[in-house]
Amino acid sequence: MNMIFSVIIFAVVYIFIASEKLEKTVVTLIGAFLMLALHLVPFENAIAAIDLNVIFLLVGMMTCIYILSKTGFFEWMAIIVAKHSKGEPIVIMVLFLVITAVFSAFLDNVTTIILLAPVTILIAGILEISPVPFLICEVIASNIGGTATLIGDPPNILIGLQANLTFNDFLINLTPVTIIIFLAFLGTVYFIFRKKIRVSENVKSRVTEAIPHLAIIDRPNMIRALWVLGLIFLGFLTHGITDIEPGIIALGGSMLMIIVCKSEIDSTFMRVEWGVIFFFIGLFIITAGLEYTGAIQLVAQGVINLAGTNMFLLCMIILIGSALISSCLDNIPFVITMIPMVKQLILYLTASCGLTSDPQIQAQIAQPLWWSLALGACLGGNGTLIGATANVVMAKISERNKHHISFLTFSKYGFPFMAQSILISAVYLWLKYFLHR
Repeated sequence: MNMIFSVIIFAVVYIFIASEKLEKTVVTLIGAFLMLALHLVPFENAIAAIDLNVIFLLVGMMTCIYILSKTGFFEWMAIIVAKHSKGEPIVIMVLFLVITAVFSAFLDNVTTIILLAPVTILIAGILEISPVPFLICEVIASNIGGTATLIGDPPNILIGLQANLTFNDFLINLTPVTIIIFLAFLGTVYFIFRKKIRVSENVKSRVTEAIPHLAIIDRPNMIRALWVLGLIFLGFLTHGITDIEPGIIALGGSMLMIIVCKSEIDSTFMRVEWGVIFFFIGLFIITAGLEYTGAIQLVAQGVINLAGTNMFLLCMIILIGSALISSCLDNIPFVITMIPMVKQLILYLTASCGLTSDPQIQAQIAQPLWWSLALGACLGGNGTLIGATANVVMAKISERNKHHISFLTFSKYGFPFMAQSILISAVYLWLKYFLHR
């Protein structure tokens, strides 16, 4: 009965988020309250489910970006990009999508979006066009880019740790298909938007004649803030060595930036998107309720049971099922639930096939299953507005700048691109593991 109640609460919350009848943060917190009030998840489990790494990362990077924004840095960057692209929107879009994908392969997706979204909005303002298509495509590119490496997306980190897969394993097996997926995405974006987004010659000439350095209003603090931001990025890139979580690095870095830039603490914290923070807190608790009552495990087990011992069918079910579920739920608890099931499945299939050589087990059973899960969970985040943390952050930044992005508007772009990427992933898995079987 508890499982049914938890599913009903999730479904109602999801419907309200999709319909936008109520503010999504309020709806999510009501859902979290009901999960706790009806004892569908113990308070301790709910608190433990709140990923403080995500929360600290959001607070830290939002603080840093606000301090940097006061110096005129983003206006300066926006004018430089617009000027060098000669005011051509499609050139700017392609350039930013490439930058976003590359950054997201080595930095957290949320960090990438928090950095690039303000510049994108400013460029769109200069060109007198809507930033919405740019922002949606950028966040899709960030989720694709994050799929490429071990450190690009949290599900990959979880899978890598539990399956003993190295950075090079991800680089060799996932980066090639991610590049293909991204190129297909880039080509589709160019085909869709090359004639849709136009600017007048008058705007183009105004852009090419602009003087970028005039946008800088506080050069000393800009230099200090960029030095601190560089240290934060260094911390992100070396967190595997230092064993310091990105959220702690971002939070510590933001405090350092407040000190060196002499930013007023109260006004700075007022600029943090607390609605986003509490939205994720509510979502973590709702997901914890689904996990505690066994709903997520039931879905995951059902996905696995459908295929029996048919390896290709099993990979396709895991790939497509993970994508669909990850587009609706936070993919981190889903992947945590799937990992032990995939491990059991590897043992079962190994015994069924009579394999004893570890290289054979890895090549024929383990790796196809792990890559199916990684591709489905990471790329599935593009399906809906709440499919990935970066999506929600992007929408909130856009809304703060008076450009509302609805659930349906995002899904109109995101879901087809998700389907495209999953189709390419399916073909890749078949060619790599099943063509010559």
